[in-house]
Amino acid sequence: MTALIMILFVVLLVLAVPVGLTVAITSMMPSLFSESFTVSGVYVLRAMLGGVNSYPLLAIPMFVLSGVIMSKGGVSKKLFEVFTYFIGRYTAGIPCAVVITCLFFGAISGSAPATVAAVGSMTIPLMLEMGYDKKFSVALVATAGGLGVIIPPSIPFILYAQATGTSVSDMFLAGIIPGIMIGLILMGYAFHYCRKNGEDRQKIDVIVNELHGRGFRKVFFDSLFALLTPVIILGCIYTGVTSPTEAAVISVFYSLIISLFVYRSLKWKDLWKIFGEAVRTYCPILFILAASVAFSRILTLMHVPQTVSAWMTSSFTNRISLLLIINLLLLVVGMVMDTSPAILILAPILLPIVEIYGVDPVQFGIIMVVNLAIGFVTPPIGVNLFVASSLSKVPVMEIARKALPMIVLFFVALLLITYIPQISLLLV
Repeated sequence: MTALIMILFVVLLVLAVPVGLTVAITSMMPSLFSESFTVSGVYVLRAMLGGVNSYPLLAIPMFVLSGVIMSKGGVSKKLFEVFTYFIGRYTAGIPCAVVITCLFFGAISGSAPATVAAVGSMTIPLMLEMGYDKKFSVALVATAGGLGVIIPPSIPFILYAQATGTSVSDMFLAGIIPGIMIGLILMGYAFHYCRKNGEDRQKIDVIVNELHGRGFRKVFFDSLFALLTPVIILGCIYTGVTSPTEAAVISVFYSLIISLFVYRSLKWKDLWKIFGEAVRTYCPILFILAASVAFSRILTLMHVPQTVSAWMTSSFTNRISLLLIINLLLLVVGMVMDTSPAILILAPILLPIVEIYGVDPVQFGIIMVVNLAIGFVTPPIGVNLFVASSLSKVPVMEIARKALPMIVLFFVALLLITYIPQISLLLV
């Protein structure tokens, strides 16, 4: 029966049935296929409801709402201006400013697609105005947007912690160094690209000189409240003042205050649309989350984790080969499945296997999320590619081809994170 259930799961995905619905249907099937199966459909529904009745999960809609408010409030523009002020005059200064802006906005929104949308809608037209190649500009934003789920606070980190019982705070701490490292790698590629292909310094200097004409004090203080956002969110968590969920609520109020009263980039009448967008963003995640909790319990009752564990431990006898195979598996999964269901379904299955070989649960969480972040920029499901394509009208496959060198570097960073545990665990 297990094989039949897995085949049904794959078939539904191939038929483009929504992931949440696919997982829910598959969870119901064992009780329909076999009367001897101990779990009924009623149990599945109860598991779905019970799975989302969790205090830590409240952080997700709050971070989603905070990210939407910041995006609509023009915070990404403030961040980009201050970074451009400092490094815009140097080779590849503008592309590097884009990457740093993605890092900072990722620390606000916790979402890769939200980072691409907020940063890309502002920086892509500006980079084109400065003479940068359109495909390069779009590919850079799409790839750097993946940092949104690696740098804390990250929604996938919260989901992984929920699925495995790992500390959310530890996951947030563990994501800092990998996120910064990947950001530096992408900036190194941008520097190489600009040295090789050149830049239109005349057009760039027009924008940079305009910023410098406003003066450091003006640019810095205009951006100060935006820069303080991740400091306040993460500072509250790491100092023990608040839990991650409480910090997420604080981020909503803070984003509302600076957008409505400090920058005045939003009006009260805009809030209804913003709340609606946040609900539309979070509801699919909520349904996937509920269905995935039920699905993971069904898999446990069917002894799927034990079967997979026995096969993997017998087939791969050392830690290096096992982690390599799991990385390849997660890369493939990231290409065809969204991050949330992939984490919720696979983390409880794979974590016990890697723990046998001494892999720390926190490090494995980082490995999973980095793998799936690569999936954001790999066809056919790469969400970042579709977001960037909708912003720029560049076809998805053309963006993917231009992003290929950056994806390769992302993979190199993944291997470093996989085989050097200290990269993830140094701050934990």
